[in-house]
Amino acid sequence: MGILVKSLTKDIIEGAKPTRMELLHIRKRRTLAKKGHKLLTEKRDALVQEFFNIIEQRKDLRLETEDELVIAYEDLLRSRMILGKDRLRMLALSVENIPSITVHTENILGVKVPKIDPLPVRPKTPRYSFLDSTAQLDGVSKKFENSLNSILKLAEIETRIRRLARDIEKTKRRVNALEHLFIPQLEATERYIEMQLEEREREDFFRRKRIKAIMEKA
Repeated sequence: MGILVKSLTKDIIEGAKPTRMELLHIRKRRTLAKKGHKLLTEKRDALVQEFFNIIEQRKDLRLETEDELVIAYEDLLRSRMILGKDRLRMLALSVENIPSITVHTENILGVKVPKIDPLPVRPKTPRYSFLDSTAQLDGVSKKFENSLNSILKLAEIETRIRRLARDIEKTKRRVNALEHLFIPQLEATERYIEMQLEEREREDFFRRKRIKAIMEKA
């Protein structure tokens, strides 16, 4: 018993007193720690699932965006060949500036992530003259506009991935700390106090027994 108590003292919470009040307090903390461990484990698993779902979305959207940009640039090169570089630059300067980007915040299992609104639909009639351009150029403008929304969506997804990954790592550290450090320490402290109290009860029992024997002899 003495060897076991001595080995437990290395793992117990510093300053823990072997009293019944302390034992009740330690048991309550252990129960709360196990509940917290369960909740954090569930949160970690849900975050990991959401993380891989978003990874899959990024993969599909990236392929779509790359295809859109390839087609848009090919059409742009054809328009340049027809209109010439200088004319194409003048038409590009006549286009309105890109509107402001609106970003909101969403909450995914306690993690704040961005939500970017799509750009508003621009007027179908271009700001430049139809006589000075080609029908293909009108299509190029629309394709790049669609690609821009895809790029914004990719930026939103990339930021979500980084923030989820950061919170997953933080949650994993908390789960590991509870599982491998805090809960074992509480359990060791609980066993230590229980053994100390049992030892005192045995000592009191034998003490009362000796006193009774002495009194009977007297």
